[in-house]
Amino acid sequence: MTGIDGRVDVTDAVGAGCFRRIGIPATLTHVAQLRFEFSDWLCRNFALAPQKASDIVLAVHEALANAAEFAYITNAQHGVMHLRADYNQPETLTVTIADEGRWRIRDPATEQDPTRGRGISLMRALADRAVVESAPSGTQVRLQWNHIRAIPQTEVDAWQTSDGPRTH
Repeated sequence: MTGIDGRVDVTDAVGAGCFRRIGIPATLTHVAQLRFEFSDWLCRNFALAPQKASDIVLAVHEALANAAEFAYITNAQHGVMHLRADYNQPETLTVTIADEGRWRIRDPATEQDPTRGRGISLMRALADRAVVESAPSGTQVRLQWNHIRAIPQTEVDAWQTSDGPRTH
């Protein structure tokens, strides 16, 4: 399966174990496409209550949107962002969103919109663990959820053959 910009979707080879999108242009259009692809993978491979699935997708979307909107704010061109999701026993989903831009320190004195600047707090509220690490080489957001149950691959395969893709 081919994902955004013709990149190969490696999830076909490994099932629920991982989801990768590397070197995606950091634009809001690509954020929307990544959100759709990630949500589809999540819903096809994990037994989640609708609210839990929504929380996970929203937290991931927020991290991606931050990368697209802020990581390259001083650059003339868009940079790239990376999304990696790994499922490990015992029932832990870890999603890492990374960029190669510069961390922008928020200056509340210059913020004009009081509704902005809540993204990291939102991610922390939605995930069981949320870590934001910034370095000169870029920023990495690691979100983790516990007690996530994978759908056995045989069920996923049977479902895909009989019903086709799920709607979101």
